Amino acid sequence: MKLTNLAFSLALLSSAVTAQEVVPNERFASCMKTLRSVASSKKGISTASFDRLTSGLVPDMSVLEFLDYQPEFRSPIWDYLAGLVDDERVADGIEMRAKWADTLATASERYQVDPATIIAVWGVESNYGRNFGKRPLLTSLGTLSCFGRRQSYFSGEFLSALKILDSGDIEPDQLVGSWAGAFGHTQFMPSTFLQLAVDGNGDGKRDLMGSVPDALASTANFLHKGGWRDGQPWGYEVVLPAGFDSSVSGRRDKRPLSYWTTRGVRRADGQPIDTADTAAGLLLPAGPQGPAFLVFRNFDVIYGYNAAESYALAIAHLADRLKGGKPFATPWPTDDPGLSRLERRELQTLLVAREHDIGEVDGMIGAKSREAIKVEQQRLGMTADGRPGQKLLTRLRADSAAR
Repeated sequence: MKLTNLAFSLALLSSAVTAQEVVPNERFASCMKTLRSVASSKKGISTASFDRLTSGLVPDMSVLEFLDYQPEFRSPIWDYLAGLVDDERVADGIEMRAKWADTLATASERYQVDPATIIAVWGVESNYGRNFGKRPLLTSLGTLSCFGRRQSYFSGEFLSALKILDSGDIEPDQLVGSWAGAFGHTQFMPSTFLQLAVDGNGDGKRDLMGSVPDALASTANFLHKGGWRDGQPWGYEVVLPAGFDSSVSGRRDKRPLSYWTTRGVRRADGQPIDTADTAAGLLLPAGPQGPAFLVFRNFDVIYGYNAAESYALAIAHLADRLKGGKPFATPWPTDDPGLSRLERRELQTLLVAREHDIGEVDGMIGAKSREAIKVEQQRLGMTADGRPGQKLLTRLRADSAAR
């Protein structure tokens, strides 16, 4: 009797699991049918092309987990920038700038954007072509078109991806990227590709996956079309006087530079502020106690690449470092700064030595690394929040030396 009940229960469970699998697949199939009609009537994609490119496509529900998690919005600014603008990325960028000097010179002259900014976008977006993302774009965008938030937006990107493949610029098996659909050396969304990608090497294709010249020229074109002003700075770090009223801060709240100088704002590098320059907004990414910046129109153009101020600051700062600039003069308002990628790999190595299964030691702090960090933080009497910081690294170094 017990075995019969157990078998019956297992059968019910199996049936429920099967039903859960069927429902998304049925909904996905219905959604694809609707998109097939839209592709033909409004996007100029033939039904034959739609069927060929989507044959065998099934949803990947795991992408929905990423909809509400973006590090540029959730990570402390000092963590975010520590991993994106470190000595390693600066050195690699200088090397890449020399390697692709002729390509950059051509793109810079044609689109009137300085080479350092173009290279900085490449460095932040894909680590100079090393990290494209591995998710098949049609799978991710197809799933996001049919499930979760912002289905209208993602369905537009899905159809744009189909149009790219139908045009032959990129082969279907090569179109992989991030969970959200960005792809290539400088991580264009499909709709952006259709609008702004250009042929940088003259082979008749716009291949942001396989052609560095295409990617760099397309990025320069993006910035140019966004309103880049050649010869003008993105901004610069400033120092605020004691008791400064920070309520006047904000990237969009631009005021004449004379407004800032009369209130005691001065450049952190000691150079004078040229009041003949265009109006600037005051950016305080970590509040009035952290680094402060006066930002101009070019900062807004970078912001247009990925609408996050921390992201735009990473691009701008890396560009400055590639031109010989120094780290920020004012420290971040924290007693536990973030880790560079070299330090993150060291931290992961120490976690592995303590027999944590974190996967590859690559400097990318994923879910497994965070869980291991929580275990070690708890063991050491620290707040178990899964955050990799200097305090934890120091403790684990000392712990390792004592073993």
